[in-house]
Amino acid sequence: MNETFHIRPIEPRDNIAMAAVIRSVMPEFGADGPGFAIHDAEVDTMYEAYAQPRSSYFVVERDGEVIGGGGVAPLENAEPDVCELRKMYFLPQARGIGAGSAMMQRCLDAARAHGFRRCYLETLTGMDAAQALYKRSGFTALCAPMGGTGHFSCDRFFIRKL
Repeated sequence: MNETFHIRPIEPRDNIAMAAVIRSVMPEFGADGPGFAIHDAEVDTMYEAYAQPRSSYFVVERDGEVIGGGGVAPLENAEPDVCELRKMYFLPQARGIGAGSAMMQRCLDAARAHGFRRCYLETLTGMDAAQALYKRSGFTALCAPMGGTGHFSCDRFFIRKL
């Protein structure tokens, strides 16, 4: 874990790079069909999508290159104290260097700062490293989805108190 990386708030110039990360990582896990986040309109305009109230998005940068990202935003059609951990994806070179744990902490801190009391997320069977991170970070499994994400192909659901 001695490789250096930097986590910072997303900027408009990061939109193209972050869309490329999402479009590269999701198919790697078979998450490119209908009902997955790869088809969300915000993929091409992540900065603008997270410049909304109670929303934050961060990128992982190494050697001036965006190699991953993650964020939080209110969970649609849910109680106002619930946020969703959203669009947390990392290129292979961002994995295994501690970036996931650091990003998780940054996102949970942002969620608390926005006044949320619970954080929800959806993922997919087969994303084992991600699920291990979620469990290490205090998330527990739910039997069914919450809110209205539109990601009907996700099959694993987690929540944690903030």
